[in-house]
Amino acid sequence: MSGHGAESFAELPVAPKPPLRRFHQARWDEPIIFELSSPGRRGIAVPEPGAPKVELPEGVGRVTPPKLPEMSQPHVVRHYLRLSQENLGVDLNIDIGQGTCTMKYSPKVNDQFANAIAELHPLQHEDTVQGVLEIYWRLERMLAEISGMSRVSLQPGSGSAAIYANIAMIRAYHAARGESHRDQVITTMFSHPSNAACAKVAGYEVITLMPDANGLPDLEALRAAVGPRTAALMITNPEDTGIYNSRIKEFVDLVHEVGGLACYDQANANGILGITRARDAGFDLCHFNLHKTFSTPHACGGPAAGACGVSPELEPFLPGPVVSFDGDAYGLETPAQTVGKIRPFLGVTPNIVRAYAWIMTLGAKGLREVAETAALNNNYLMHKVLQIPGASAPWNQRRIEQVRYSWQELSEETGVHSEEIGVRAADFGVHYWTSHHPYLVPEPFTLEPTESYSREDLDEYAAILEHVASEARRDPEFVKGAPYNQTIHKIDPTPLDDPKQWAPTWRAYVRKHLAAGG
Repeated sequence: MSGHGAESFAELPVAPKPPLRRFHQARWDEPIIFELSSPGRRGIAVPEPGAPKVELPEGVGRVTPPKLPEMSQPHVVRHYLRLSQENLGVDLNIDIGQGTCTMKYSPKVNDQFANAIAELHPLQHEDTVQGVLEIYWRLERMLAEISGMSRVSLQPGSGSAAIYANIAMIRAYHAARGESHRDQVITTMFSHPSNAACAKVAGYEVITLMPDANGLPDLEALRAAVGPRTAALMITNPEDTGIYNSRIKEFVDLVHEVGGLACYDQANANGILGITRARDAGFDLCHFNLHKTFSTPHACGGPAAGACGVSPELEPFLPGPVVSFDGDAYGLETPAQTVGKIRPFLGVTPNIVRAYAWIMTLGAKGLREVAETAALNNNYLMHKVLQIPGASAPWNQRRIEQVRYSWQELSEETGVHSEEIGVRAADFGVHYWTSHHPYLVPEPFTLEPTESYSREDLDEYAAILEHVASEARRDPEFVKGAPYNQTIHKIDPTPLDDPKQWAPTWRAYVRKHLAAGG
């Protein structure tokens, strides 16, 4: 295979170009749910409680009822159906454009499994939830086998939470050895920014390695960076470019030589399942995003699910509780030197169940087939995209599960930027992600086709990009004016950079904007 995979697909029969679908997004002038509230309306008549009234400690009970929307059931159903019609999502469109996020089909039967435990309460006694605890225990061991690590915690509620758990364990490990002077964490430009962010939040100085001429982290720069202050290397491999660092063990060994730990961000694991493992490269810690690789839904930003794996030396520091099994019953235990909870309770149980069901369905052979198919899909799509005039993939390197492309040539010719091409693509019912800043790859767009998508899907997606690129050459201003078929048009991005205007809740919106006359 060449760097762009051209020869691999040269003998494929040329498929007819797929027709572009007519797409018109539904648009509703739908108010916020709080604005739909009407005092006294109820969706269900709740009977008076039959259990004895419990006396709560002073200060625990509410003085006033919660200010929740008061609506009938039909109004609630209409509201959320209308909102759903104004969204794109993995079940609606070809969602390969959300690069680095590994958007894949989540089997609906797994939702049924997750719903089966919906009425469990996280404070139930262990004796009453033995089945769920067994799923945790078995999934921990499956992920330990997949990563090569000795123990896994499913306590974190997201990938970033798992990264923070790892950095917390790194800090606790060095403190226990009397080496709290280690105050530097090394990461790379194309690793997930959460690695640098979590290290910074934990108080570490962050050193970022830039790529060398081949697009790989610079090994000599790492050699110069490591020393007695090195706490850890936190690295994603393959990085967000889709390039796999085949010299990764040399990086790990360099860090170990100075007494640091090596932490593997395996959020990009979809192309390496069953092929390579974190521990085999010498890593001390790793994490998975179960809402990526293991097919649990992203759920519009949450709840996700993370998993931390560690070597034997770091087991005492795992976030807890973790599930134990004495040969007869399952229980909860707290590791001896635990860094504590990363989220409330045990973990995001519905997504734990979904991940467990997905792995059990596929088995070891199926997991490897997932990786092989994802890599095949990615290289096929790369072959198609690189035939579009104006598109390129920097660095002549093989890619694994995704590619960070560039529209630099097209942008220089037409004045149309990558973001504008992505907005116009939304008029055809798809989208793509550009890149996290800084834009080291100019005019970037990052595509990650997983194993879920067919050759026809990939052809259709590439045809949309080709069509928009052609529009940019014929009429740049038309592309810049997009979207035309969506629920909204251009927005002013200025408030997004002003924390004083952020309103993450309805009450904040009322206070900051409505009450102020904004």
